[in-house]
Amino acid sequence: MKTVKLNRNNISSLPLSPGVYIFKNRNKKPIYVGMSKLLKNRVRSYFNSKLDTKTKAMISEAKYFSHIAVDSEFEALLLEAKLVAKFRPLYNIQLKDDKSPLYIVITQEKFPRIITLRQSQLESFKKKSVYGPFINSRAVKNILKQIRHIFPFATHKPGKRACLYSQIGLCNPCPSTITTKAQKQQYLSNVKQVQKTLSGRLKTVKRNLEKQMYSASKDQHFEKAAEILKKINTLEQITSSSTNVHEYLKDPNLLSDIRAKETKQLNQILKPEVEIKTLKRIECFDVAHFAGSYPTSSMVTFINGDPDKKYYRHFKLTKGGEDTGAIAETLQRRSKYFDKWGKPDLIIVDGGKGQVSAALEAVSEVPIVGLAKRFETLIIKTQDGFVSKPATGKALHLLQRLRNESHRFARRYHHHLVKKAIRAEI
Repeated sequence: MKTVKLNRNNISSLPLSPGVYIFKNRNKKPIYVGMSKLLKNRVRSYFNSKLDTKTKAMISEAKYFSHIAVDSEFEALLLEAKLVAKFRPLYNIQLKDDKSPLYIVITQEKFPRIITLRQSQLESFKKKSVYGPFINSRAVKNILKQIRHIFPFATHKPGKRACLYSQIGLCNPCPSTITTKAQKQQYLSNVKQVQKTLSGRLKTVKRNLEKQMYSASKDQHFEKAAEILKKINTLEQITSSSTNVHEYLKDPNLLSDIRAKETKQLNQILKPEVEIKTLKRIECFDVAHFAGSYPTSSMVTFINGDPDKKYYRHFKLTKGGEDTGAIAETLQRRSKYFDKWGKPDLIIVDGGKGQVSAALEAVSEVPIVGLAKRFETLIIKTQDGFVSKPATGKALHLLQRLRNESHRFARRYHHHLVKKAIRAEI
């Protein structure tokens, strides 16, 4: 980890991505470790004049800082816990309203529970596994909530009747209703997968789910296979990638290497149909409307695999109707600003053959491909027609981030226009 002076110039170079930051005193000793989904914004907030007394004291002592960018909030959470345990910074305790850090505990019981405890509560429970300490209790509870949708677990001891959470699938099977060996094995298997997830063994967890999905599909249990696929997608959304957080401690610049591999793999998939000398800047476009009303589109820009929001743009479209027309209008307007905003190395449109054809009619000087949602397939137009190539591996992670970000950005502006119209009518 590179240590630099804590000033506004160095903070401005931080990425708008998840990660951890470490404040250090004049002797470069860690005094506080934090995590955030947006590193730059979080560290910059410490220069706010409305800081509480304890935070002001910490910032006055902090003279240097370092950071590690990671791929997801989940990885940032796990890495923060490991760094707090390693350095045991004084202010991590003092800045949390005199509360002790939060821990995730898997209890040592017939049907292990997964609960969160403060340090003072740890001795009251028999523990199978302990994870933490975690400073950001909101993030911990949010991550656990999401994991519970993938691997249901109980927070309670067995009772006389099923708990409320069993009715919505978050405690399934519920220890209060387990009567067979198969149910017990399923519950213990869920706990084991949560344990692996919290330990950062994400590749192993994903492989296990994929084996279950293929097995169910082979046996023609397609509904079960679809449910498992949904869990895999949820896991990927939580973690973004499957990097073991221990690797970030070995190489704080690991994320840059990951991004380079993603970009390289995407370039390899596009070849030989698309010739791209460099793939530094990628723009992704999406459309949002409601039955043709209040049509909008978005342009999101990734530089070296990471979003650069100063290049994001919204377009309020003049035409509603089909997405192909909206894409054509968007790219016609975008092409007018190649000199002013910069020209991308690749344009991705959310959609299939129709969207790609419309985009190519509007822009000819930049390579354009489509990303079809259903099978995560790249759609490429050649002289002989359309070619479909499945997006896989690290390239898939890059494409999903681009598509999800463009969809989010388009929907946000669309909702803004709808709310504005509603207020105008009231």
